Amino acid sequence: MTNIKAISIFPELYEPFTHVGVMKMAIEKGILDFEAVDLRNYTHDRHHTTDDVPFGGGAGMVFLPGPLLEALEAIDSPSGSWLKIGVAPQGDRLTQKMAEDLACEERLLFVAGRYEGIDERVMEKLDVAISIGDIVLSGGEIATIEIIDAVTRLLPGATGNAASTGEESFSSGLLEYPQYTRPRELEGETVPEVLVSGHHANIAKWRREEALRRTLIRRPDLLSNFDLTEQDRQYLRGLVADLRGIID
Repeated sequence: MTNIKAISIFPELYEPFTHVGVMKMAIEKGILDFEAVDLRNYTHDRHHTTDDVPFGGGAGMVFLPGPLLEALEAIDSPSGSWLKIGVAPQGDRLTQKMAEDLACEERLLFVAGRYEGIDERVMEKLDVAISIGDIVLSGGEIATIEIIDAVTRLLPGATGNAASTGEESFSSGLLEYPQYTRPRELEGETVPEVLVSGHHANIAKWRREEALRRTLIRRPDLLSNFDLTEQDRQYLRGLVADLRGIID
């Protein structure tokens, strides 16, 4: 079983996600144990204060280090038994490979930032910081849920079809090929003939080429780290030549 905890001042934000989708299935199957931890439980003043103004001035508030450190020490005991993860804009950008690595861990402890962030002295005690991208959110809970969802669906038995998780965008290193279902014709648009041909080799070839084409056009940066076959390279060279001809 994988254990995941998330420290937050709004633990109720996580509650709906434990009752639907992949998190619900994983919890019911005993694959995932999840707990949202209320940071206010680790405060000691009557107002349950969790934040204060930043040193040096400026807008916004910063999480106080005291309650966070107390929460981390209470949960991560003995020290190092949990992988401690800060969810913050300055973290490493989330990738599928990162999600796969996290799915191999037994205990994940997330700290969701809010306001202007988390005191740097706390950040330095975390094992890793993760960002979901170049975007500003009102709080780290939404980003944390995204990471937990990406991790949970990789846990063995968490989804109904294990094969599907290995065929989706980024799992192979490429964007996923286009998908179609019934009806075969919709508003004059028909499903590519190869997909209804029953010829599995041709279908596989079409899907590979479409994944390469989509990746080249939308995320060419992914190709630099992808192990291309010679057949892939020939297809891409032809595609680039065609695109240049259209542009020229």
